[in-house]
Amino acid sequence: MNSYRIVSELNEQQVSELTELYAHEVWSQNRSREDVVKMLAASDVVIGLIDDSDHLIAFIRVLTDFVYRAFIYDVIVKSSHRNQGVGKKLMDSVVEHPQLQTVERLGLSCLPEMIPFYERWGFTSEVGGVQLMARINQNPAR
Repeated sequence: MNSYRIVSELNEQQVSELTELYAHEVWSQNRSREDVVKMLAASDVVIGLIDDSDHLIAFIRVLTDFVYRAFIYDVIVKSSHRNQGVGKKLMDSVVEHPQLQTVERLGLSCLPEMIPFYERWGFTSEVGGVQLMARINQNPAR
């Protein structure tokens, strides 16, 4: 298994690599580099896994108030590094993150086929009658 390092900020090259990772996923394929830069600036916790050549191979981010709620977004692993424990390392880095240890509830949304993966960290779809709701902005300003 290759060695990886955790970073909490992405350099210009890694931002471009993240934009490229997004381009290959159906849930994020239309993200522009400009929007990715804005998103990174507004995220509370950013974790990237980089290889020995400083190339981004995995990414995750969290929005949180650092007290009551934290929500995980954009769990993504480069296709060439999947099924090698990289996703596990990424998730471990979030659930063990020092700033998130005292947050009351950590949440995420995922595709149904990913539920068993996240259950390993204690995530459950049984959330006591709470239902995730969303409003899609038909004309997002960009």
